Amino acid sequence: MAQLKDRIRNVLDESRMLVLAAQIVLGLQFRSFFEAGFDKLPLVTRLLKTAGLGAMLLALGLLIAPAAYHRLVERGEDSEELHRYASRLLKWALLPFALGLGLDLFMAGEKILGRKWGVAAGLLTLVVAVFFWYVLEMYMRRERAPEIREAQMESRKEEAGGGAKLSDKVKHVLTEARVVLPGAQALLGFQLLAVLTESFDRLPDASKYVHLASLGCIAVTVVLLMTPAAYHRIVEQGEETEHFHRFASKMIVASLVPLALGLAGGVYVVAQKVTDSTLVAVVAALVTLALFWELWFGITLYRRTQRDYSR
Repeated sequence: MAQLKDRIRNVLDESRMLVLAAQIVLGLQFRSFFEAGFDKLPLVTRLLKTAGLGAMLLALGLLIAPAAYHRLVERGEDSEELHRYASRLLKWALLPFALGLGLDLFMAGEKILGRKWGVAAGLLTLVVAVFFWYVLEMYMRRERAPEIREAQMESRKEEAGGGAKLSDKVKHVLTEARVVLPGAQALLGFQLLAVLTESFDRLPDASKYVHLASLGCIAVTVVLLMTPAAYHRIVEQGEETEHFHRFASKMIVASLVPLALGLAGGVYVVAQKVTDSTLVAVVAALVTLALFWELWFGITLYRRTQRDYSR
């Protein structure tokens, strides 16, 4: 069983990771209400946008609550009650976060494609988030219950061959998710904000469609990066296991695929606006996509193959 101090540090790190991301999006959401494009939205959309802001505020409040509990109730001491309390709030905070994300994608989709497609975009985003943050966890929790109980009864051992301790590997993978997530959330917030600007209305339809697709890719990236925190709380119950390390690693690597696509889409929109040339915009987007995928997958897989071959 992982030591109490390690489990508490992990749950607080996961909360901090989500708080940083939520704060970035929340700040940009507040800004969106003062953009010229906001007043042009239908009344229903403006009300739903306000509801989305409320959902994100609720998520932020739930995520920050463990820090107050730790200071005021536990007086800075580690306890099982703190671990349970923080885990419970983190799980509930993801629900309004998913709702706020879905409402934001509804607003963007409605403005670009119309209300029917906006509803589809919002519902799809909500369903994807709920699946990765709750449905998958509920299923896997039943599957992994025996191993988790065993992990709670036995102490963790170092891996054979003098490898890094499992607790260190879990901390590393959570740190890596925390490194990528705020940037992805900031990009998501800026892309949502761009939809409400006057210059966005003057873009060609093709650029608007690419922007919406890019926005969807970044939303998927955010969902995948937040999934390890939900999985660790719901399935693993805060325990440090090799299964969780593998799962979190897969989620981080998988998130880089839509992240690269979203960045390339953003480059397309900017290049088309600057040069007024579709050809230049396509080339710039493809070069960006190739660069990121080569850095994140090409070189790394080549080095991995070399290392495996040398063994």
